[in-house]
Amino acid sequence: MIIKNASVFQEDGIFLPRDVYIEGDCFADSGEHLSDRSEIDVAGCYAIPGLTDIHFHGCVGHDFCDGTEEAIDAMARYEAEQGVTNIVPATMTLAEETLFDICRAAKSYAEGGVREGRARLQGINMEGPFVSLAKKGAQNGAYIHRPDVAMFDRLNEASGHRIRLVAIAPEEEGAMEFIAARCGEAVMSLAHSCADYDIAIEAFDRGASHVTHLYNAMNPYTHRAPGPIGAAADREKVEVELICDGVHIHPASVRTTFRIFGSSRIILISDSMRATGLGDGDYSLGGQAVKVVGNRATLADGTIAGSATNLMDCMRTAVLKMGIPLEAAVRCAAVNPAKSVGIYEQYGSIAPGKKADVVLLQKADLSIQNVILDGQLLY
Repeated sequence: MIIKNASVFQEDGIFLPRDVYIEGDCFADSGEHLSDRSEIDVAGCYAIPGLTDIHFHGCVGHDFCDGTEEAIDAMARYEAEQGVTNIVPATMTLAEETLFDICRAAKSYAEGGVREGRARLQGINMEGPFVSLAKKGAQNGAYIHRPDVAMFDRLNEASGHRIRLVAIAPEEEGAMEFIAARCGEAVMSLAHSCADYDIAIEAFDRGASHVTHLYNAMNPYTHRAPGPIGAAADREKVEVELICDGVHIHPASVRTTFRIFGSSRIILISDSMRATGLGDGDYSLGGQAVKVVGNRATLADGTIAGSATNLMDCMRTAVLKMGIPLEAAVRCAAVNPAKSVGIYEQYGSIAPGKKADVVLLQKADLSIQNVILDGQLLY
């Protein structure tokens, strides 16, 4: 396949007009060796890499915590249709036996091989149960557990060693030791935490390198108490997640965050729950009732309970409604998350030898014209 006349996102973070060559399921450096080639003319479109969502819970009526291959498959199909070609769905704070079943379902699904027209399951984001009760947000406080290396090892074994990120409140008993012991196996992410600046700095120095949904479920940044946000800014290798759904973070705060951290350290996530892709109504998240109106999802007490927006829509919102340059938003939704979970050698950019995942966006409104996954047009 040859994609002609697109404005193509480059590995150096800029757009250039050029053709894209696909041989089999990978990008090629030229079209001279392509046999039986087809051409598609996409003048007026951007060509960007498939996105990677490393933090979402569910969509189209399903949730990762349903613990079934059927749920994962339905989610993977929807995400691919939205241009999200790699996924790392997140758990919730639940009982260990429930988390075990979720991990086992993920292992079985991943070992089932390539599924046509589905986003690839690249691992698990373990959000809970090692969190703070005071900053639990939409997590279920009944199942909060102190950081426990043996428990993590059991769950990681059940998943086939697919846990890529672990959310942890560093102020909790045993957290620092946990971070130091397992930071080589998974990304340690500060989350749902009451940590102050000093505790967060210690956690980063022990091996944590990530912050889950920055600003949400943590102490705020103030001029005398900069908290984990200030600590993350002071450690140049720390990445931070942002939810740009228009609900979780004010647009001015999003712009400020880009000025502080730059586009190389921000990862856009959706944090979406099962209502995403559906309408208003009553849903659930982690066993708790959630009311969805528009793109706002809340518990009965008004606590925000994830988002009802997919990652492509979050990226689009960041650009069209928050003033973030498209180049920066694509980097934060495609490149940085792929690097974070260790899959950038194969995914996250339009480069020869990598898997041929391309999303073609109309320049006028960034709506999707085509999605190409593994070199095949989805629609």
